[in-house]
Amino acid sequence: MDRTKIEDALFPDCPIRNILARLCDKWSLLVIYTLNKTGGGPVRFKELQREIPDISQKMLTVTLRTLEDDGYVTRTVYPEVPPRVEYALTPLTHTLFPHIDALLCWAKENMDFIMKSRKSVG
Repeated sequence: MDRTKIEDALFPDCPIRNILARLCDKWSLLVIYTLNKTGGGPVRFKELQREIPDISQKMLTVTLRTLEDDGYVTRTVYPEVPPRVEYALTPLTHTLFPHIDALLCWAKENMDFIMKSRKSVG
């Protein structure tokens, strides 16, 4: 799987499809939210893993690399034994938080209705 290439066959240059496909996967927003909750960085890998206990080590690694590739997260490696790696949010990511906060508020306001709708369908 090429995690760096997102192309829609019909609309390859569509910014909405390209950005949301990467940002709205299962883990990306949760990792970004968790980094912000801890102060925006720097945060070590194991600390992130403790904060998101249901993510596998492999999936956290892939998610962080993808977020780094897209400019949402910085990765700093310190030449120590054992190596120390820290992750932090970029200034670009901080501009995203008003939108994330609005989405969280919307989700909280509508969660009961959505859950009832799911139950009535299933």
